[in-house]
Amino acid sequence: MEIIPKKGFKGLVENWQSDLIAAVSVSLIALPLSLGIALAAGAPAMSGIISAIVGGVITTLYRGGHISVNGPAKGVIAVILLGIALMDDGSGQAFNYVLAAVVVSGAIQVVLGVLKLGRLADIFHSSVIHGILAAIGIIIFAKQIHVALGTHSDSPSIIQNLIDAVVLLPQANPFVVIIALVGLLLLLFHSKISYRFFHFLPAPMWVIALSIPFVYFFNFFEQHTLSFFGKAYEVGPKLLLDIPDNIMDSIMHPNFGKINTIEFWTTVLSIFIITSIESLAIAKAVDKIDPYKRKTDLNKDLTGIGLSTIAAGLIGGLPIIAVIIRSTVNIHNGAKTKWSNMYQGLLLLLFIVVLSPIMRQVPLCAFAILLVYTGFKLASPAVFKQAYSQGTEQLIFFVGTMVLTLYTNLLIGLLGGLFLAMISHMLLARVSIPQFFKMVYRSGSDLIAKPDGSYDLKIKGIANFLGILKIDKLVAQIPSGADVNIDLSETRLVGMTYMDYLVDYLKIQKNTGGNVIINGLDSHVSSSSHNRALKISLNNSATKLSPRQNRLQNLANEKDYQYANQVDWDTKYLKNFHFFEIRPIERKSNCLKGTFKGLDVSWEISDVTFSEGAAFTAETFNTTLMILKLNRKIPIFTMEKEGVLEKLFDRVMAYTGYKDIDFEMYPDFSKKFLLMGNKESEIRSFFTDDVIRFFENHQIYHLESNGEALVIFDKIKLARTDETIAFIDYGRELASLLNEVK
Repeated sequence: MEIIPKKGFKGLVENWQSDLIAAVSVSLIALPLSLGIALAAGAPAMSGIISAIVGGVITTLYRGGHISVNGPAKGVIAVILLGIALMDDGSGQAFNYVLAAVVVSGAIQVVLGVLKLGRLADIFHSSVIHGILAAIGIIIFAKQIHVALGTHSDSPSIIQNLIDAVVLLPQANPFVVIIALVGLLLLLFHSKISYRFFHFLPAPMWVIALSIPFVYFFNFFEQHTLSFFGKAYEVGPKLLLDIPDNIMDSIMHPNFGKINTIEFWTTVLSIFIITSIESLAIAKAVDKIDPYKRKTDLNKDLTGIGLSTIAAGLIGGLPIIAVIIRSTVNIHNGAKTKWSNMYQGLLLLLFIVVLSPIMRQVPLCAFAILLVYTGFKLASPAVFKQAYSQGTEQLIFFVGTMVLTLYTNLLIGLLGGLFLAMISHMLLARVSIPQFFKMVYRSGSDLIAKPDGSYDLKIKGIANFLGILKIDKLVAQIPSGADVNIDLSETRLVGMTYMDYLVDYLKIQKNTGGNVIINGLDSHVSSSSHNRALKISLNNSATKLSPRQNRLQNLANEKDYQYANQVDWDTKYLKNFHFFEIRPIERKSNCLKGTFKGLDVSWEISDVTFSEGAAFTAETFNTTLMILKLNRKIPIFTMEKEGVLEKLFDRVMAYTGYKDIDFEMYPDFSKKFLLMGNKESEIRSFFTDDVIRFFENHQIYHLESNGEALVIFDKIKLARTDETIAFIDYGRELASLLNEVK
């Protein structure tokens, strides 16, 4: 196990080189995004840079996290737009009023952090938060698409902005669109370009860098017209980024003149709630990908972010939050301590001083397309599909919150979404209102310490987002590394946010050496097969198998296999395979096991739930896979269909010592499959003529070796019964062949 980096100044001295290298990559991403976020929020461009610098320098001095990066993020765009719209009194002080709200919201964060109330963020329903983020995505898209097209919409309505984008499309400035389109293509295909030169800079910096030649070619420096298919279009300096020559000229100060108005406090609460929830959620997400498995002190982190937000607001900056993209880049580039956050802040200060003459040559549409792309990802069809996969009721919470936010504001959208979720839970639980709250807050849930050092956590009543703080107090009493049995059999309703909390706790406890089992849900029903979907128990009837489970049980009885439909939380073995090493696995279920007679090869087919991404961008997937335990040593490799850009198949292996291995004698095989591994001679010896011919003549699966076993799966979906039988036949034939050639 790797040695955990030292804290404080000892960590600074020990790891300054790795932290500084990581900070360079982070700052190159933060520079264009910080400017773009400020512009999208209707604030001065430099306010984003100020926020990023303060987030890097001030937050590092007092923080609860270890490796996250702080600064402005997409979540602040909508709250700043809201504040400017609410407090614009025609005096030209709208943004100064917002800065005052930023300062006050930071002060509230400090107070809550000192009072150790950082866990309050857990009570907000996850589907409601995703609905808020989707609304933010639509707001960003609706505002920035006009900048990317060179059009303009005067309407304060977001829906009308979107309609205007379509209506005004014929009036789009083609010289602006060309630059935006090139930027969009770069964002879409940057990760798929194999030339290492293109990976020297992150995609956002390429968008900025390659927009500048167009500025010179079209001469945006002088106001004039250009002809396109006989029609004249205006271009000029107004299409370029406008930042002061001296960073000190960017300093602005808050105006507290609106502090006694409802608009001011609406802005304060909106900034406070959205930034606090996003920061704390991202802090927990960063903990999951921290290679040293360190845990953030959420209360201290909230205090540190509040102090930084106050400092930023006092000098003209946006609210500070933890940023998932920059934090992920920080980790992937080898950062080890909190000082990398400070380095990226100082580097940003250096970059903006040195590069400001160049940045003034960047067209606004280049920043806009970065945010159009971000906004679309927050509210893409895949996001709606994911919400639906979690249950019909989750889609209702998600869409209801999103629509309410778009037609009102963020605060009303959030509160309305939570109210919708609570009312729905009351109806689904089928109990009176007084009984509902009694089953939430006085349910009788209890923690029992057993003589062997393990714990039984008995959860009763209504287990939904309203009761998370109560259960958190019980969980806090369980020592790290202890075994825990969580029993949900006496619950009436288990909400998705509650299940999120329990599964997150399961992962944290397992990382400390404890074994956690969640059971008691066999008699609960759900509108979705998603493992965290809302579950209701209307009676104590016996578990009813689904038609698919019945078919699997019949197959097991007929062929003398072992079958278990229950959830199995023990997925440690799958972590030995590269595909799952870098993707969090939640559980497996519907396990079918057997042994191929005469081959000494055991196998298991199961449904596995895993996730991709982190925090609010995480997606959950289900797939059926087979593990063949060969009981012999084999080379480590991965093999998949060649040339198919499946988003889940790990192409970055080529940059970690693996390379595609081709066989000249078998061009069809080499054309069909992408075969990668770092011990080429051993892999070539393993892939004999017979083995190659076997794969050429059979269905193409994703196949991976961990040195003693193979994991095999097809598409990212659950297998039908006939596909399961095909799995078994494929595995038997492959195991028989490998037994002959060893």
